[in-house]
Amino acid sequence: MTITYEWRGDVDNTALNELHAEGFGGPVQRTDWRTRLQRHSLGWVVARDGRRPVGFVNVAWDGGVHAFLLDTVVARDARTHGVGAALVERATEGCRAAGCEWLHVDFEPHLRAFYFGACGFRETAAGLIAL
Repeated sequence: MTITYEWRGDVDNTALNELHAEGFGGPVQRTDWRTRLQRHSLGWVVARDGRRPVGFVNVAWDGGVHAFLLDTVVARDARTHGVGAALVERATEGCRAAGCEWLHVDFEPHLRAFYFGACGFRETAAGLIAL
């Protein structure tokens, strides 16, 4: 498996919707990722094995110094090969190059070791309102 990573890489809506369905469970959606990313994101990273996307992370931002990781996903057959950590590393580099000072992430408890260990995030106090 030879994985390549691309900041703000070309996105195929169908392939990305299939990757999200596999990674997060549920049916394949018909999200227009290209439009969403261009409109709302500082950047994103696509990991590919050949032409097939095997990983993705979206970086939303406030237009200033705060960026936010969203939608981190890795295909089942690409997990445990460092793809997720490499996605986050490249996203961090893209944020730094854009002048951001902070990169935030929210995650479920089972991902704690990944974000704090493999990716270098530190624990902070935060709040959440379920809408």
